Amino acid sequence: MTAAIPVVPRSSVPPFGFGAVAAWTVGIVAYVVSIVNRTSLSALGIETADRFAITAATLSLLAVVQLGVYGALQLPVGLLLDRFGAGTVLTAGMAVMAAAQVLLAVAPDVGVAIAARLLMGAGEAAIFPGVLRVIGMRFPRRLAPTAVQVTGLLGQFGQIISVVPFAALVGFSGWTAAFLSLGGLTALTAVLVAVAVRERRPAVVERTSVVRAVREAWRSPGTRLAFWVHFVTSFSGNAFGAILWGFPFLTAGQGVDAGTAGALFSVYVVGGIVLGPLVGAASGRFPHARTPLVVGVVGVQAASWASVLAFPAGAPLALLVVLALAMCAGGPASMVAFDIVRDHNPRERLSTASGVVNGAGFSSSILVILAIGAALTLQAGGAEYSPAAFRLAELVQVPFWVVGLLLVWRAQRAVSRASRAG
Repeated sequence: MTAAIPVVPRSSVPPFGFGAVAAWTVGIVAYVVSIVNRTSLSALGIETADRFAITAATLSLLAVVQLGVYGALQLPVGLLLDRFGAGTVLTAGMAVMAAAQVLLAVAPDVGVAIAARLLMGAGEAAIFPGVLRVIGMRFPRRLAPTAVQVTGLLGQFGQIISVVPFAALVGFSGWTAAFLSLGGLTALTAVLVAVAVRERRPAVVERTSVVRAVREAWRSPGTRLAFWVHFVTSFSGNAFGAILWGFPFLTAGQGVDAGTAGALFSVYVVGGIVLGPLVGAASGRFPHARTPLVVGVVGVQAASWASVLAFPAGAPLALLVVLALAMCAGGPASMVAFDIVRDHNPRERLSTASGVVNGAGFSSSILVILAIGAALTLQAGGAEYSPAAFRLAELVQVPFWVVGLLLVWRAQRAVSRASRAG
């Protein structure tokens, strides 16, 4: 099966100006709404379990299936973006999410609820890559890295919306009304995206297979470098703060109370807000320093974990603060991968290459999260997780760091050779 891939010559790209900023701003709105949709169940665990009469294991399945679909669709979404442009794919993604929330609002049982979350993952998979394409196609290279970091930073406010006002809305108006309202907001955002995000589409000049499109993207040394950068920078911070194991590690593994753990997570969030624009500015101004920057961040993360785990009875609070700051640096560092892929791929395959890269951090994060869980389960034997069990379980990150850094080094050498040859 073949897909028509349009070639976008640089002369066809509109100049940077108000239109580009407006499209990016609407893209950020869409990204914030998508995060609200993604995390809409995060503060509703008890309500969800009661509504569908499910266990904690089944409740966790609602999140896992959504993440699985999101990761699996990164490459197809990239191919669709290269073929149809950001406006079309972003609009479709928002529409699919709106349908998913309506389905969840009226779901009579957990089977329909799981189907709704599968649909949610499919719609959300289009949003961040779509905004990346708007930036890559419309922004000058000196500004694009900062725009990427700001997008990621602002998008996380969607989680605050879902945890506080949306959870309050569910309590005030009920499950069905609240999720129908969120579906309506998402549908309105789809309309806004359709109006504001336009991409000038040239005539199709080449037909190529999906396999060939991916192969051509991977052939670029820059794509391979970006892939391993995203792989090695994403998993530690995601496992700690963004997805699963941070809070249990701090409370059960380090013996801090819930209030202190919450404060450390505040450090994690605020640190990311501060570091994101700084890393973006450095990446844009000093592109040759991107790989050393990434290696430095990973080194700090590994050293922070080593320092904390060296205390059998629990690390001092100051070291836990350093660990939280080191973990939050992984998010901004992972965004550097998209700066690399943007600078080493032609526009006609930009989103395909970005889709390849975006799957790297997702894969490493899921593997590390599963490995930590497996290590804890093997040690626990049905008992509560102990500090000693957490100390050993966190060491599963070491081979991922070693392999990731070796492959970053190898890909960087290939980039350097290609640069000298060119």
